[in-house]
Amino acid sequence: MSSYKDLKVWQQAIELAVECYRCTETFPKSEVYGLTSQIRRASTSVAANIAEGHGRDNTGSFVQFLRVSQGSLKELETHMIIAQRVDILAQEQFQSLMQQCDEIGRMMRALIRSLQEKT
Repeated sequence: MSSYKDLKVWQQAIELAVECYRCTETFPKSEVYGLTSQIRRASTSVAANIAEGHGRDNTGSFVQFLRVSQGSLKELETHMIIAQRVDILAQEQFQSLMQQCDEIGRMMRALIRSLQEKT
């Protein structure tokens, strides 16, 4: 694999970030520096850390950045739970985004296991 762009988990993380941007467009303006900003930042961090870790060209560093990415994913889930509970994120959007998070989380765990088995 020559590029992080070839990683399915990175591709899915990009799609998740795009969906997060779209769903936060409808959030109240009062949340622009609150949940809107937090959800957008955490969602982009998932893909960015996958890319950065891959770019380190070192398996140990890659695993470390994948773990950081997992943390960002859990942070994103938490922000989305709050947004859903305060009624600014619709239930159907919430469920769809959480399913994407679950899938990305499984993919990252599998990738980490695979990389650790090689070392």
